[in-house]
Amino acid sequence: MSKILVIAEHHAGKLNPATARAISAAAAIKPEAIDVLVLADQVEAIAAEAATISGVSRVLTVARAENAQPLAAVLAPQIARLAEGYSHLLIASTTFGKDVAPRVAALLGVAQISDLMSVESAHVFKRPVYAGNAIITVEAPSDRIVVATVRSASWQAAPGGGSAPVEAVSVDVALPSHTRYIGLDSGESDRPDLQSAAKVVSGGRGVGSAENFKLVYDFADKIGAGVGASRAAVDAGYVPSDMQVGQTGKIIAPELYIAIGISGAIQHLTGIKDAGTIVAINADAEAPIFEVADFGLVGDLFKLVPELSAAIDG
Repeated sequence: MSKILVIAEHHAGKLNPATARAISAAAAIKPEAIDVLVLADQVEAIAAEAATISGVSRVLTVARAENAQPLAAVLAPQIARLAEGYSHLLIASTTFGKDVAPRVAALLGVAQISDLMSVESAHVFKRPVYAGNAIITVEAPSDRIVVATVRSASWQAAPGGGSAPVEAVSVDVALPSHTRYIGLDSGESDRPDLQSAAKVVSGGRGVGSAENFKLVYDFADKIGAGVGASRAAVDAGYVPSDMQVGQTGKIIAPELYIAIGISGAIQHLTGIKDAGTIVAINADAEAPIFEVADFGLVGDLFKLVPELSAAIDG
């Protein structure tokens, strides 16, 4: 039977929701056990949160001052050493996961599988290629550990209700000194995080200007949604690049996705195709977005969006 180690991603003492999605992928392999590894300087709160996720067998913690910041060069040697005895090592395919996983795979002498989106068997998986336009089946050697990143948008988060034991472990490994933490710049917002929000409202070039984007913000706030944008809107300077949804932006899978003034270029559709319900608002009835939308409104967005807002107010 397989035994899986999932690497916890966290920030400011809180577990990233993508970790619960990686645990769902681990459970699909039907392993004998799923352990979660937390590396930090203060591990207690993060470990306690991870222990409540259903399906987790144990939460292993490594508390070291060097682990205060998520430096892949520092974390990878510890993860590689602790991966001994496991058949699989999984991590969410976030910026953090894409930084850490290749280093761990190199240290373990194996090839990494990227963006695992479905499990066929313990060593056979499906993953997207060509910006999600094709899906390929890959098979990993059965005699080596599998190191893979998990495409978060393809998996539901594992539910709560667990009560896994927490176990502190130590790892004797030399850490590199050539990498040091300088700082972290991140956007602050009271709105839900774009990649974990259940509802997302995005605006495109059709919104017309940065000033007009207030219409998108106001509507998103009314329904408690995160806010995204198409690449065209970002390139036009309407919003910052960290709001971009699509192939070269964020891949998301909200329960509800509302596209306002977005035509639906393939690069954008790649980022939203796993959304539960897609609603499109566009003046062009032939816009590609309507081919994937569950509901569509054709007309002037500056008239339709206020009407939707008024209907919500009742």
